[in-house]
Amino acid sequence: MQILNSLTTAIRSRTKPVAQNPEKGRGLNRWSIYKQLCIAKASFGLNDRCLAVLSSLLSFYPEDELTEAKGLVVFPSNKQLSLRAHGMPESTLRRHLASLVAAGLIARKDSPTRKRYAHKDKEGAVELAFGFSVEPLLQRSSEIIQAAEQITSDIKATKRLRDEISVVRRELAMTFAEISPEANSTELKALFSRFRDIVDALPRRATGEKLQTIKTKFDAIHLELYNILNSNDIAEKMGGTDAQFERHHYESLPESQYINNKIQNVDLVLSKPKIEKPERAHAKMPAVALESVLRACPDIISYSPTGIKSWRELLDTSHMVSKFLGIGQQLWLEALATIGMENTSSVIAWLLQKGSDIQSAGGYLRSLIQKGRTGELSVGSMLMAAFKTNVLASKMTG
Repeated sequence: MQILNSLTTAIRSRTKPVAQNPEKGRGLNRWSIYKQLCIAKASFGLNDRCLAVLSSLLSFYPEDELTEAKGLVVFPSNKQLSLRAHGMPESTLRRHLASLVAAGLIARKDSPTRKRYAHKDKEGAVELAFGFSVEPLLQRSSEIIQAAEQITSDIKATKRLRDEISVVRRELAMTFAEISPEANSTELKALFSRFRDIVDALPRRATGEKLQTIKTKFDAIHLELYNILNSNDIAEKMGGTDAQFERHHYESLPESQYINNKIQNVDLVLSKPKIEKPERAHAKMPAVALESVLRACPDIISYSPTGIKSWRELLDTSHMVSKFLGIGQQLWLEALATIGMENTSSVIAWLLQKGSDIQSAGGYLRSLIQKGRTGELSVGSMLMAAFKTNVLASKMTG
């Protein structure tokens, strides 16, 4: 009995790898795996002609499901294959068949005479066939699917990265174009020169790694430009320029043409005389405490991944939130120039807190800017009312 148990254990241990093979005995739709292979063809060193030959081979399989139970050998002649491969010359056909074999996707199963044929029973079912076996395709299906999914994921990531680059590129071009002559400092000119160098060197096709490098450079310029405009108090100098009047024309153009026109006109815009300058009323309007803003408008805190501990962090977060509210860059800059950084950030936080109570955040902000010009804006009163509303709502829900 002990010998029998040992023998049984030995047999099981030897057959274990076969039983654990996930491909064994499993059916697979031939055209489904073929489509996946078309996506992952580069990973297997294949070209379109190789795929055309494989498609021709698969078309000779009698069922859509590739299964070992029905055999995995097809046995068409070169002439039949050539016809289904749209008249491909036999010499070319043989070369691509060899490529498929070398790639490990099909295998030769030669007869003694190296001809392709099959032995069939009385009912016409194939008993023994000689030709090309697609068993390797079935066995490597998981590998093919995984490669195709990775390529699809990379393509999506690259497309998203291109879109992100396009957005930040457009925003930078718009911001540079809206800077007035009074803000035309050496530092800004150097920053714009860096921006132009990156734009001029943009490749038509780039890998995901290259695109990420470009995105990082654009983000760095965007941050530097933002800091310069605020630290040098340039926002108050960014009044209406000719570029603002041309904006409606440019925004009706395709994005690439719009950006190119913006970039080409930046130097001209910086050298043109200023048309108007918004009144700077915020010097007479003391900003409220940061803690008061956050107590009255706590919703904005959730939009900052690291929390809000300074006016700079509130400004960065409110700038991002302003886009969600449909407030354009021009209106944002106008608010900064008119009512100041602290009040603009506080107003955006207040608009977010009001939510659906305000149908047009952009229109409301414009009216507040007008009040700021005339000295009628009281951010403190707005925040106090919001704080009382929060307290009342908390008592009702508590």
